[in-house]
Amino acid sequence: MIVTIIVILIILWFLGYMPITGISIPNLVLFTVNNHAITLWEILILAVIAWAIGILPRPFQAVASILLLLWILSVLGIFAITGLPNILVIVIIIALILSIFR
Repeated sequence: MIVTIIVILIILWFLGYMPITGISIPNLVLFTVNNHAITLWEILILAVIAWAIGILPRPFQAVASILLLLWILSVLGIFAITGLPNILVIVIIIALILSIFR
């Protein structure tokens, strides 16, 4: 189950944050918060990360929850560091991969 979540999260991350030539998927803006557009990809990534938090063991749930909170704050523009949402999604993917081997 966790492998499925990792694969889905990687696919969403590649399609949502990294444009791939030859594949044109529209980036739909659903709504704005504080003049920051919230897209469909961000909502889908949020859903997959929330799903992963429910499956992880207790220590990893705490770490993933904190990373999820930081990701939400960076997407909303409260933490205005360039590239922070991408870095946090990569860290969450790596943490999920490491949780398989623990």
